[in-house]
Amino acid sequence: MTPEFRPPEFPDSDFDLRARAELALAYPADAAPAHLFRKAQPLLARRSFQRAVLGLLLAGSGTGAVLAMRPPELVRGAIEHEYFERTLRGTFMDSAPLLQHLGLGGKQVVPGFPQLMRPCDIDGHLVYHLTTFFEKGGMVTVFAFDKAVALTEGSGWWGNVHWKVITSRDGKPLVLVAQKKQALAVAQSQFGPATDMSPPNSTPTPKETR
Repeated sequence: MTPEFRPPEFPDSDFDLRARAELALAYPADAAPAHLFRKAQPLLARRSFQRAVLGLLLAGSGTGAVLAMRPPELVRGAIEHEYFERTLRGTFMDSAPLLQHLGLGGKQVVPGFPQLMRPCDIDGHLVYHLTTFFEKGGMVTVFAFDKAVALTEGSGWWGNVHWKVITSRDGKPLVLVAQKKQALAVAQSQFGPATDMSPPNSTPTPKETR
């Protein structure tokens, strides 16, 4: 049987005995000096409280940022509609009424390489749906509304797609949805108001004569 190990005991020195006696005389057993007690930190100085407040501030700012970037309800409906019909292909309406609602009544050909043309319903609104492909941009879906709707121009990223609200050439809002941001820029140049790229008051330069 292994004997129990006990640490060696050292007798108190004269200094230890004297110090213990002085402390016992200086302070009663139930009245220790105040500086020996641990002082409670104020609530605002506690690390745990500071971390909790910081977490709430970050969460609040993140929620505010998400709400600020959230598109209008009608745009969200268009994005959801585009998601469920992304792989649908076909021509389910004539191009003439579609071009008329897109603000391109004077044209005969639908811009790009059309993949889907059909009327559809988004949140109770009759909408004309065009999915077309642009070589220098990619695939883009354009929604034109049969009746006037309250949509202001804007853009953003929502539901893993880029969206943009533009004004057509006849002053009506169009909703553009694409996976590539470049496709929105190309589509805007095709469906948005035409811009005159020639410089104002340009006059031909006379040829030099010899």
